[in-house]
Amino acid sequence: MTIKNILIDLDGTLTDPKTGIHGSIRYALEKLDQPLANDVDLDWTIGPPLKASLAKLLDTQDDDLAEQALAAYRERFSVTGLFENEVYPNVEVTLRQLQAQGYRLFLATAKPTIYAKQILVHFQLDQYFTEIYGSELTGERTNKADLIAYILEKEQLDAQQCIMVGDRQYDVIGARANQIETIAVNYGYGTVEELIQAQPVTQIAQFNELLECVNEINVERKVS
Repeated sequence: MTIKNILIDLDGTLTDPKTGIHGSIRYALEKLDQPLANDVDLDWTIGPPLKASLAKLLDTQDDDLAEQALAAYRERFSVTGLFENEVYPNVEVTLRQLQAQGYRLFLATAKPTIYAKQILVHFQLDQYFTEIYGSELTGERTNKADLIAYILEKEQLDAQQCIMVGDRQYDVIGARANQIETIAVNYGYGTVEELIQAQPVTQIAQFNELLECVNEINVERKVS
């Protein structure tokens, strides 16, 4: 079957959220009297569920402490951090072209839906998406496999007519758990080694390569 529906990640795929996420993490840990050194690498926190990342930074298995850190993170992120963000080159024009060619676009992010919607509206990208899907503030659907399963069910989509676009192994693994392959963008926060191990169907170096890539996959599917 040809691809009709494209599920797209947000952080590291459509936008670079580094400044806002890093600043909000540092704010949270400082509020808990466990400030981070300036040279601590935080890039790995972009993509996976945030609460687990905060627990790792705190070196704790105390769920209450991780919840406190998450609440402190959101204090800053919900007001300031979510707008400390930058759209990657060619994203808007590519989304417009994909929509014009009849593809249905769905945002699929582990970020809470309430923040994802605000970000897309802020950058005027929401108009290109059939629907915006993220996690709940309670932590539901932060796992990519659960999120994608939820999207398929809610939208009554055929997995064989879908493809996922993302930058981390979580996107590839979560999509594959739902019988969907992934096009990985290699300009985001997934390492070279991580993406080699995850084995997406292909990789693109710029977002504007996506249209041609999807069209080529559809041609191959029709031939086979």
